[in-house]
Amino acid sequence: MSRSASCWKPSPLRFQSAGFTMIELVTVIVLMGILGAIGYARFADTSSFENRAYSDQARTIIRYAQKLAVTQNRAVFVRSEPNGFAVCYQAGCGNGAALAPAPGGRNSGSAGTRGYCTLNNTYISNWMCEGRPNNNVVVTSDTARNEFGVGGSFFFDALGRPYNANDVLGNSTFTRMTLTFTRSGASNTVVIEADTGYVH
Repeated sequence: MSRSASCWKPSPLRFQSAGFTMIELVTVIVLMGILGAIGYARFADTSSFENRAYSDQARTIIRYAQKLAVTQNRAVFVRSEPNGFAVCYQAGCGNGAALAPAPGGRNSGSAGTRGYCTLNNTYISNWMCEGRPNNNVVVTSDTARNEFGVGGSFFFDALGRPYNANDVLGNSTFTRMTLTFTRSGASNTVVIEADTGYVH
């Protein structure tokens, strides 16, 4: 036997097995269960997501109307009602020529949109228009005003400034408007600033 072989002693670390102890595994499983339960509760209640999505859609529609007014150098109207939002080239969106097209060619086509975005009782799929997703989402204004409510509307001029529907160009009486979207305790806001028309 060689001298090097007789002096060799196994290291105590060499026989220690790699892996997790039973306590570590149980702790990880318990933590994963707790996180999973929290995550499921968060995703099972879609009310906050639906509310946020609708407020984002309304914000997008209003911004689109402002940009359309600037790029086309004309007044562009926003129909703003508790049941939906739409973009038109005339107050009241009275005829097919007055309807501003959706930039992607279609609106969402959801049940609420199909019920709200109609002209002469016919759903218009290519209109920049979105209806309230369901009766549980409530949209309110910070103050009672003609710009929001049944038949409510306002418009942007070619510089992107907001006006009340009955204002004359160059003489805006529009004041800061805050719309609040609420469902099951979830709340989101859309604000249109006076003078600049900044939507946030």
